[in-house]
Amino acid sequence: MGWGNIYKRRMKVCSVALMIYLDYKALQQREKWISKSKGATLWESAHERNAKRVLSLIIELEGLWVKLGQYLSTRADVLPEAYISLLKQLQDSLPPRPLEEVCRTIQKEFGKSMDELFLDFVKVPLATASIAQVHRATLLNGQEVVVKVQHEGIKTIILEDLKNAKSIVDWIAWAEPQFNFNPMIDEWCKESPKELDFNHEAENTRTVSKNLGCKTKCDDNTRADQVDVLIPEVIQSTEKVIISEFMDGIRLNDIESLEAFGVDKQKVIEEITRAYAHQIYIDGFFNGDPHPGNFLVSKEPPHRPVLLDFGLTKKLSSSFKKALAKMFLASAEGDHVALLSAFAEMGLKLRLDIPEQAMEITSVFFRSTTPANESHETMKSLADQRTKNMKVIQDKMQLNKKEVKRFNPVDAFPGDIVIFARVLNLLRGLSSTMNVRIVYQDIMRPFAESVLQGNINRGPMVNDQWVYDTPAHSDVEAKLRQLLVEMGNNNKILGVQVCAYKDGKVIIDTAAGVLGRYDPRPVQLDSLFPVFSVTKGITAGMLHWLADTGKLKLEENVANIWPEFGSNRKDHIKVHHVLNHTSGLHNALADGRENPLLMADWEECLNRIAMTEPETEPGQEQFYHYLSYGWLCGGIIEHASGRKFKEILEEAFIHPLQIEGEMYIGIPPGVESRLATLTPDTEDLKKLSGLSSRAALPSSFQPDNIIQLASVLPALFNMLNIRRAIIPSANGHCSARALARYYAALVDGGVVPPPHSSSSKPALGSHPHIPKYPVQSSPKKQKGSRTKKVAAAFRCRTNKYEQTPQDPDQDIVSHSRNTSNDSDTGLTEVIVSPKNDNDGKIFSNPRIHDAFLGVGEYANLVKPDGNFGLGFKRYRSKDGPLTGFGHSGMGGSTGFVDIENRFAIAVTVNKMTFGAATGRIIQFVCSELNIPVPEDYSKFAESGSEVGKPLIN
Repeated sequence: MGWGNIYKRRMKVCSVALMIYLDYKALQQREKWISKSKGATLWESAHERNAKRVLSLIIELEGLWVKLGQYLSTRADVLPEAYISLLKQLQDSLPPRPLEEVCRTIQKEFGKSMDELFLDFVKVPLATASIAQVHRATLLNGQEVVVKVQHEGIKTIILEDLKNAKSIVDWIAWAEPQFNFNPMIDEWCKESPKELDFNHEAENTRTVSKNLGCKTKCDDNTRADQVDVLIPEVIQSTEKVIISEFMDGIRLNDIESLEAFGVDKQKVIEEITRAYAHQIYIDGFFNGDPHPGNFLVSKEPPHRPVLLDFGLTKKLSSSFKKALAKMFLASAEGDHVALLSAFAEMGLKLRLDIPEQAMEITSVFFRSTTPANESHETMKSLADQRTKNMKVIQDKMQLNKKEVKRFNPVDAFPGDIVIFARVLNLLRGLSSTMNVRIVYQDIMRPFAESVLQGNINRGPMVNDQWVYDTPAHSDVEAKLRQLLVEMGNNNKILGVQVCAYKDGKVIIDTAAGVLGRYDPRPVQLDSLFPVFSVTKGITAGMLHWLADTGKLKLEENVANIWPEFGSNRKDHIKVHHVLNHTSGLHNALADGRENPLLMADWEECLNRIAMTEPETEPGQEQFYHYLSYGWLCGGIIEHASGRKFKEILEEAFIHPLQIEGEMYIGIPPGVESRLATLTPDTEDLKKLSGLSSRAALPSSFQPDNIIQLASVLPALFNMLNIRRAIIPSANGHCSARALARYYAALVDGGVVPPPHSSSSKPALGSHPHIPKYPVQSSPKKQKGSRTKKVAAAFRCRTNKYEQTPQDPDQDIVSHSRNTSNDSDTGLTEVIVSPKNDNDGKIFSNPRIHDAFLGVGEYANLVKPDGNFGLGFKRYRSKDGPLTGFGHSGMGGSTGFVDIENRFAIAVTVNKMTFGAATGRIIQFVCSELNIPVPEDYSKFAESGSEVGKPLIN
């Protein structure tokens, strides 16, 4: 092929493309002035006219353009019928090559005459496609075969067309950066030439046939990850000729014959889809060209699909295969964290943080197929979705319309995903052509699960890395690891961290298992676990810290601190009522379960909690404030301090305890790779159903409600927007060692423990705590914003506990704090903070334990004999006195202290149980150390099978 021919090919492609473009643009303008019915007729005529132009061009040029036409002919889900009906003849009905050319190639490849090779060779081809032509023949031994013969000169044409396509794509990427298809054409240029070696295709055919068990399968096809398809056996091959077993079948595009033979089209397409799911997820080796011409349906019942043509195949690495499986399952589960983790593992990088849009696009990628007659609606829906996503990007990046058109949100695109994406699109088009509806998430799920479950289920029995490899700090830790191995082998644990301090020193710091049901990465010491209501113990500590530093008093009315809160009979609720779960707002915002995403809106939740009405008088009844507690405390914290919730968390605990990067209430972007994923323990849920109501729990949080919640909470709290939200009662994310260090400081009255063990890698506190919060305004302007009068009252209250700036024992810290209308005046408020004369302490109150427990001089602030002190659950040994305090979460995570024994422990888990696994761990550690086991944990039997009262608070 000379330069003249190359130039002519390019000019023909460009001229036809321009002609079609101008035709449609002219019709768009004309459509504005004609009726809707006439417009529809004109559009149909335009599609017919332009489809003929495309077909004529492809038949003339052949080569790579035939491949493009074959691809387009399968996209009945997005292309007009005129294109499909005309282009589908490219699947196997191109003009045949001369018989002389075919025979010449065969004789040259085998070095024998036709008579020496065949008893009979049918002159009329069965099919002619882009690269080769297929004839039926009979071997000398009488075996019926098909002979696939490569077109003469096709290699040169294909390679030149790839260069032309690469040039066109380069130009598009330059002109329209948001349409950068270079990764796709690069992968195509790498893989397509392999189709030109039929020895390669023969080996691929044998490999796929073996992987799918086509020659060894039994009739009992009961496993979810087994498939029932046929693949012709390869007899002989050379570079340009391949001889295969003949299988008599019906072509997929022969709808009349399929109906005549009574073929169930739905079942056939489902089985083809399952075969590809097996190839992709189980084998990591799949055929990349599933257009209708590459399939037959056997004429004999049960009418099995016959898979043909394995010239274009793709081999995936084990890690990439798992990443694809994780991406699919993350899409099915709506798990943003797992999705971003899968992107990172496969090398797909985005230029901005758009997890919601990434999830939407992935969901579209794996969407169910639609029949061809719904293609118009499908295209409109996809276009609307793209417009919506681009608007989000435009707002996030603050781009103008011109800039957003040139913005490409993808920074790096892995080549390995190109053929995978092509296969999904071809399968989707195949389904639409056959007018069947395929739900990918149902059909492909067992295969994607098997590749990850196969890795995850290799528990400690066969995985010597199941326990994270760090030196044991004590004999107790070494024994505990043996217990964890036993529990892992019994499927009681998925992922776990345990850290404990005794007498101010670390004696246990262990991690084991995997990060999630579909995430086989190992749990490490710095992994972040969602700990549900364990968060309340941290939030309570923040309120006590503000009281300790003079920013509020426990006896003060909340309305004095938070003026909006005083409405609807809440003017007598005090701070200690909130901490003691006696405010009467135990069911407040329970309706948020009907709109769970409401929990992610911090300001709206504060507004709503301020407007609620109590069910009981303050201090009269103690009901667990399972959800409202967080916003009650959070509103008090922000209004009392005049600062953001997260800023107080950092100043009070994160920085003094040196636990940066390992304790968050609302995670920032950038920590997703360390997140554990929640999975419900279905067996534990069944046991809970037999429990009776509990008097200490509110009406909206009884066992029946808990069962319902536990079934939806994992999916909800795995969502990235929920993980990033500030929900101070439920969405803390921390490592066990950070939580244990917090409680180790509390058990010693606020004294910061010595630096964490140097043998714990990575070192505690070595992660940057992101984001760094600048000095910023206090709570945002709320609906029904404050008047200047209310703002002034608020400022007076803030200064009530502050001494004059002339006091030499105090630091003057200037905070620019705008409060509602203050933003108009640029008011800068001076807040005076007590100087910390107790270096190495987070609390200066010598009776801080009494405050936590609600005893001694604090006894009048709590309900006598209640389960809670001031923010913490009271712990006591069975029938014994109070021994300590702490807080557990619904999922089974926990943190608590034993004051007398100077003992603090934290356990984090990602398999949501109601305490059986955690209880067994606590029992074991306490027994080994001769420390009384708190009653909350001793109720669990040694076997872990007894539920008793769920460990939820």
